[in-house]
Amino acid sequence: MYIRLFHWLLVALLTFSWWSGEQHEMEWHRLSGYAILFLLVFRIYWGFVGSSTARFGQFVRSPRSAFTYLQTLRTRPYRATAGHNPVGGWSVLLMIVSLIAMVTAGLFAVDVDGLESGPLADYVSFDQGRLAADLHGLLFNLLLTLVALHIAAILYYLLRLRHNLMGPMIHGRSTIYMEGAADLPVGSPWKALVGLLIAAACTWAIGFR
Repeated sequence: MYIRLFHWLLVALLTFSWWSGEQHEMEWHRLSGYAILFLLVFRIYWGFVGSSTARFGQFVRSPRSAFTYLQTLRTRPYRATAGHNPVGGWSVLLMIVSLIAMVTAGLFAVDVDGLESGPLADYVSFDQGRLAADLHGLLFNLLLTLVALHIAAILYYLLRLRHNLMGPMIHGRSTIYMEGAADLPVGSPWKALVGLLIAAACTWAIGFR
């Protein structure tokens, strides 16, 4: 449940951040960035103490495992397993790292007139702030590319392998048997609460200090 909420809230916030940036609604853009920062802090925390399939140690495999998995996609029928496959795990990790880099750049960014800036812009020079702003935009474009690849992979699994990846991310239930799914524990609500408090504290310390 927590990962599904993270996923869809992130989609909504990234869309809103793009809109607010295009409309030069920088106050809304800044607040949306803080919300994304909150989600990222929680996701990093949940990647170590959360449910089995949410933990980085479960789905981040070696590059060799990812390559071997790609070769198995030629076999039929496709046999799904609970959680991320080795390639999907690397995709998730790359997206999280890109998001962290984008948000970090935004925290130090300064606009061309020096009127709008991130909460940490005072710690860098104007030129460094402008470089951070350019990097912020570049990383967003990289993120769009990753999202496009993500959507292409979902369509490939659906049309080629007859495996619906989108459904479980909406309602949390799989329509087919997934090996090992019955033995996976869910995340603790108390650990989730601690993660929310940590994320809120970090976001407040950075954005509203």
